[in-house]
This record gives sequence, structure tokens and C-alpha cells, in this order.
Amino acid sequence: MPWNSGGNGGGGPWGGGGGGNNGGPWGNGGGNGGGPWGRGPGSNGPDIEDILRKGQDKLRKAMPGGGGSLGVKGVGLLVALAIAGWAATGIYRVQPDQQGVVLRFGKWVDTTEPGLRYHLPYPIETVLLPQVTKINQLQLGFRAAGDSRFDRNTGRDVPEESRMLTGDENIVEADFTVFWQIKDAGKYLFNIRDPEGTVKMAAESAMRDMIGRNPIQAALSDKRQPIADAARTELQRLLDSYDAGILITQMQLQKVEPPAAVIDAFNDVQRARADQERARNEAEAYRNDIIPRARGEAEKMVQDAEAYKEQVLNKAQGETKRFLALYDAWKQAPQVTEDRLYMETMEQVLKDAPKIIMDSSKGTVPYLPLNEMLKKGGAQ
Repeated sequence: MPWNSGGNGGGGPWGGGGGGNNGGPWGNGGGNGGGPWGRGPGSNGPDIEDILRKGQDKLRKAMPGGGGSLGVKGVGLLVALAIAGWAATGIYRVQPDQQGVVLRFGKWVDTTEPGLRYHLPYPIETVLLPQVTKINQLQLGFRAAGDSRFDRNTGRDVPEESRMLTGDENIVEADFTVFWQIKDAGKYLFNIRDPEGTVKMAAESAMRDMIGRNPIQAALSDKRQPIADAARTELQRLLDSYDAGILITQMQLQKVEPPAAVIDAFNDVQRARADQERARNEAEAYRNDIIPRARGEAEKMVQDAEAYKEQVLNKAQGETKRFLALYDAWKQAPQVTEDRLYMETMEQVLKDAPKIIMDSSKGTVPYLPLNEMLKKGGAQ
């Protein structure tokens, strides 16, 4: 039989056969064929059963009660150790870049800050440790590819996200990037179902609102950053109204341009507007040049007229006063006044006329016109 204990060749694998040479692998026979752990004369290995027996004896002696059984105190110690080990599983550490979200039977009950913390052991309470300092980015209107994340040449367009209507009823394609992080981990995990999808939809709404409030030239020119800042403020307001626990750190407009199908026509319109603006500026410059000169000439004419007016009035007033003075003198001495006026009048009349002196008895009186000679000499 396979487990026969006797004979030289029939010892079974656990047999204690005698002097046979073919004892089983755990046989205790005395032959040279004992098993690898056999105790026979031909075997050098230890007895596994003896080792197990000695280990059980030592365990019994180490237990309180020391007998063949563990005893009440031993069982109590084992239970206490098990409870202590189970309670110790509630110790956890929150890293500086994390917040701890404590769940009691799956319900959010507390949010803990970085440090060594404790919660009731599983399955009563569990903890989630999301990273709150990581800056997440969301690309709308395009998807960058490879290492050059913002290289438009290696990515692809998403027109359904970027196509928007401006305030002056033009269409533009606005690609932008949203940078956000977790502000409150509990609200982030339990108040919204799809955080990234929520940020995406709210960001599209905020940007469309801001683009729709401005004309196309504002979005294409130097007002791009104010538009992005206003959209970030509006997006943060929307997320706060959802109680999402998300902080928007920045919004960047990557590209704003008309759709590819109409960009040539749009460029023509822009060139026409540039020509119109140039013509307007030239007209403004001409107006700014001609109007001040015309106003200056008009003012000069007004001033000359005022001066002539004052001159005529003053002269008339002077003549009037002179006439009244002569009239007063005439009333006092009529003959003398008449003779003086006659002489003054003749002086004025004859002042520049050629003069010949006649004498009734001698005829013509020799006369040397010194004044005329002096005038001719001075002219020469």
C-alpha cells in the first residue's frame, strides 16, 4: 500500500516504514530511501511535524492562562488589540496642497485643512484628498496638441465653441483659455456633478455675453484684455451662484478673428474703413487749419471796423466841439471870427497853389519861390 509503514520498499509518502530503501517523501523509515524530511538514518532534514508542534507549545505558553487553550483574558487581549488597530486606521495626513473631505456613510460632513487629522474608522467614515493648489486649464474654441500646448498650428479648431456674435451684429471666432483651481473641496465634489463641464459651459456663456456687449473692433483691437477680465468676473459670479467651490484665476483670449469663409471680405471692409478714417483725419486737419485762420481774419476785420468806428466818432465829436467853440467865439466877436475863418480858409486853399504877387501901382512884384526850390532840391 502507498502509506504502508513497514517493509524495505513499500513505505508510503507519510509512512513510518522501517529499514526499506523506498520510504515516502515524509517517511520516518530507517532505510536510505527516506523522504526529504525523513528521520531515518539516511536523512539530514528536520521533521516538519516536530517544528509545528514546538511552535504551538510556545504559543500556548505565551498566552495568559498558559494551558492548552487561550483563556478568557487572551481572547479579551486579542479583541482589544483588534479594536485598537481598527481605530488607528482613522489617522490620516492632509498634505499642504490638499484638503480633506470627510464622509460619514458616504455623506460629506467636514472639510479639513493640511496636517495630521483623524476620522472615525472605516466603514463609518472615509476621507477624500483632492489637490486644491493645482491650476487646471480649459481650452475653448481650439485644442492644442503635442508639447506646444498653445501653438495654434499644431492644434485644431472647435468652431461650435468659438463662434460668437458681437454687439454690432458681426461674427467672430474667439479662442480662449480658462485657468481654474479648487477653492472648496467639499463643494467641488458634492455640489456639482461635472466640474469641468460646468466650468466649460459657464465660461462659454460669460465670454459670449462680453463679446456680445462690444463691437467687433473692440474685440480685434486693444480692448481684448478688458473683455477677458470682464468675462472672468462674470464666470466667477456664475460659479459662485452654483456654489461650485471653484476659483477662476485667469482668462486669456488666444485669438479673435472673423470666420475663415468671410475673412477676405472682412479685410476689404477693414481697408475701406481705414481709408475712410484717413480721409476723415485729413478733412479734420484741413478744417483745423482753415477755420482758425478764417476766424483770425474775421476777428481782424471786426477790430479794424471797431477802430474805424472809434476814429470816425472821435473825429466827428472833435469837429462838433470845434464848431461849437467857433460858434461861441463868433457870438462874442462876429467880425473878428469871420476874418480869422476867411484867412484860415484861404491859407488852406492857397497853400499848395503857385503864387504871383500883384501890386496895383507897380504891377507884378518880383517873387522868389523858396519853398518850391527847396522841395525840388530835396527831391534831386
